[in-house]
Amino acid sequence: MIRVFSVAAVILLPGLVAGQDVSLTSSGVPDLQGVWDFRTITPLERPEDLGEKAFLTAEEVADLEEEAIARNERLLNEAARRTEAGGNIGAYNNFWMDRGTNAIEGRRTSLIVDPPNGRLPVVTEGGQARRSAGRGSFSDGVAESYVDLSNFDRCILGFNAGPPMTPGAHNNNMQLFQTSNYIVVLTEMVHTARIIPIGDRVEMTHGIRQWSGESRGYWEGNTLVVETENFNDHESHITWRGSSKNMRLEERFTRVDSGTLLYTFTVSDPETWAETWTAEVPMRRNDLPLFEYACHEGNYSMEAMLSGARADERKVASENEQ
Repeated sequence: MIRVFSVAAVILLPGLVAGQDVSLTSSGVPDLQGVWDFRTITPLERPEDLGEKAFLTAEEVADLEEEAIARNERLLNEAARRTEAGGNIGAYNNFWMDRGTNAIEGRRTSLIVDPPNGRLPVVTEGGQARRSAGRGSFSDGVAESYVDLSNFDRCILGFNAGPPMTPGAHNNNMQLFQTSNYIVVLTEMVHTARIIPIGDRVEMTHGIRQWSGESRGYWEGNTLVVETENFNDHESHITWRGSSKNMRLEERFTRVDSGTLLYTFTVSDPETWAETWTAEVPMRRNDLPLFEYACHEGNYSMEAMLSGARADERKVASENEQ
């Protein structure tokens, strides 16, 4: 059971006050159900050039939001450019991106609230090694097999679906379903569904490791607390950060008002980071349904990504025949 990093109270962003106009379920607990949007231009880590500056001014936030809108308009109106062989092929163009155009309420300079510098703690050597080994199609090497590609490449996991959930390039939505005994967290990215029992603090099973870990939930006042461990060791769920299979996660869901769900999470993984770290992500209610996420439907992309290795094999075979 996770105890070492339990938080005594939710750290509310300035301007967010829990419990305003919050409806209750028939069980008498806050109703967390709905589709929640966690897009934001606020970065996970505070930019280094901001130093100890934890909050932006209203004018600075307005400038950043205007810049985000202007960038989207500029990229929308740019002329199409062909990719040159041997160059940087990049990724999707901006049409497919949906990072949002708003900073989080409260004007924080980062989603990370602890450590106080707003940045991830020092990464261990093991964490650095896992991060380097898990780049998949973003590495310079030629993948010879699907096992050389990351779980993101293989559409097993979504890169922003977590847990923990963090804003990414697109599909920044999740839907909560709730009964008195269970809560389901369904992410739009790769439609991952976490079915979480809610009740007394029950021990984890230990020995059964899963892609998204094993989760248990309980109510602490008006906040739903979800504790997760037992991640599997095939590849960390947030590979690019290098987390280990022994990571422990505490998530807190607090319904602030009818339109805001405050999502707070604390990561404890001494095999990867020198200390625990905590982030806050205010989520906005989205009245639209989730999109169906078809991750390279038909798996054509997988065939294309492995075609380089097959070409190398044919070349070697041809040379050996001569």
